[in-house]
Amino acid sequence: MVEGKIPMAARRQVTNKLATAYARASKRDKARILDEVMSTTGMGRSTARRMLTGPALPDPDEQVDRRKLRAKQYSDDSRALLEHVWALMGCPCGKYLVVMRDLWLPLLAEAGDLDKPFATAQAIAQLEAMSAATIDRYLAPARASMQLRGISTTTPSPLLRNSIGLSKVGDEPPTRPGVIEADTVAHCGPTFQGEFARTLTMTDLITGWTENTSIRNNASKWIVQAVTDLQGMFPFPLLVFDSDNGSEFINHDVADWLQQRDIAQTRSRPYKKNDQASVESKNNHVVRKHAFYWRYDTPEELALLGQLWPLVSMRLNFFTPTKKPTGYATAADGRRRRLYDAPKTPWQRVQDSGLLTDEQTQAVQARIAGVNPADLTRRINQIQLRLTDLARDKTDAMTASRHLNMTSLEPSIRRLQTTK
Repeated sequence: MVEGKIPMAARRQVTNKLATAYARASKRDKARILDEVMSTTGMGRSTARRMLTGPALPDPDEQVDRRKLRAKQYSDDSRALLEHVWALMGCPCGKYLVVMRDLWLPLLAEAGDLDKPFATAQAIAQLEAMSAATIDRYLAPARASMQLRGISTTTPSPLLRNSIGLSKVGDEPPTRPGVIEADTVAHCGPTFQGEFARTLTMTDLITGWTENTSIRNNASKWIVQAVTDLQGMFPFPLLVFDSDNGSEFINHDVADWLQQRDIAQTRSRPYKKNDQASVESKNNHVVRKHAFYWRYDTPEELALLGQLWPLVSMRLNFFTPTKKPTGYATAADGRRRRLYDAPKTPWQRVQDSGLLTDEQTQAVQARIAGVNPADLTRRINQIQLRLTDLARDKTDAMTASRHLNMTSLEPSIRRLQTTK
């Protein structure tokens, strides 16, 4: 009979009942008792002998779990105080909190933030004695209920992956314009259920020239159309198209389009965002700065995004200077220091590259002839306010229905709306 056929409680009852008879029995009778216990309980012979000769074990129903009866080391007030202080600190992990509390607790007390019924002297003392592991264990439920997780819509694509070369952060940098990094940003709000707009960003590694366009969804049909449209906005030919491993880029439609135009296709390593540091940085200070975090899923919102990006592109590429890293140097204290060149606009960098003919330069200059940068900013602000009016209430309703707390985003949203 296989061991474990009957529960442990029944085994204990059998061995406890036969333990006295087994101790008094002869050698032959002990063998018979062992055979009976083995056939009844399914235990092995050595296990049955050990339970018959050892001390009587209590039945599980009568056994006391002393862990549950042990007094709590930290009071409920100290746990409430921990959650209160943790929220004020910005929800750090336990290892950071134990370092921060020596600085924060006196400041919180001085500011009156510890004037709470649960912030007793005993609770404060217990909080100061908590270890990092204890803090993380006590905060696990609060962290699970409050944490707003980022939404990534990049799904790996097995198609063509092995045939597309890798582009890594440590590779030799390009020497001429035309090496493009591309990425998409999802305007999905708190959930990526249903259809919503995406913004495709393409940026050149040498000049920093950046173009954006919004599309209906991530279908390869719209990606190819968007890349086609943005290609014509760059003042120089595209040489390399570098993307992440998302299926919106790694597919036959995009690969065929690039091959027909003799544009090399490369991809970053999975889960290595630094391989695409240039375009990843644009996701925040270009896309999110101008289009915010709302959900856009209507034709009207998509049309407004289509009006927004040409204005943003013109202001960034012609009127916004940037710095580019040129190397490293050693400071007086021996530390390694990053060196940057003089700030220039992407258009100035394109001119310095010497790629354009006089006719091409004049054609690009015509795009900005008579343009007032202040008018660009005013028009951008008008579109941003219209997008906010259309999408904010909808996004907030979706957030509330999923019991998410997005109030932590409000300061950033207000800052973005006022930073024009």
